[in-house]
Amino acid sequence: MSLKKHPSADNTYETERLILRPMSREDKDFIFELYNRPKFIQHIGNRNVNSIEDAENYILNRFAPQIERLGFGNYLLVTKEGNEKIGAVGIFEREGLDIVDIGYSLLEEFEGKGYAFEGAQKVKSIVMDEFGLTKISAIISKDNISSQKLIEKLGLRFKKNVILPGETEELNYYETE
Repeated sequence: MSLKKHPSADNTYETERLILRPMSREDKDFIFELYNRPKFIQHIGNRNVNSIEDAENYILNRFAPQIERLGFGNYLLVTKEGNEKIGAVGIFEREGLDIVDIGYSLLEEFEGKGYAFEGAQKVKSIVMDEFGLTKISAIISKDNISSQKLIEKLGLRFKKNVILPGETEELNYYETE
């Protein structure tokens, strides 16, 4: 029996400066670049995306199934001006967390311009307003101060420290009130 694709799986959204669309296999080059940036590996972790093929498989095996099943997942951030792929914001089901988790990452050259907050605010409103989620969470490494500030600006509050299954690093856990 094949699962029917969620009707919202292909939805594209817009903010003032950004287009958000579900990550697709055509984004494999971008995911390969983003996931191998030193800052991504430092703050988010090594996802073992060591080739373009690995990036495509990551999209097809990790991102696509969730968005097809739930209707939301990981969105590519594209600038309206210049049509540049600059990062990703997503809501993820994560082992060890009861509440879906918001995550985001930008290429360093686009940091500090408010894009991550703009994208995260949109994704938060999508899952809460369109999908009826009442809570989202976030996990952030203790040394990632800029990300902690963004999450607090988004309305999430620090609750506790957590260690996810199979991991060793203790992370800060945030949740919407």
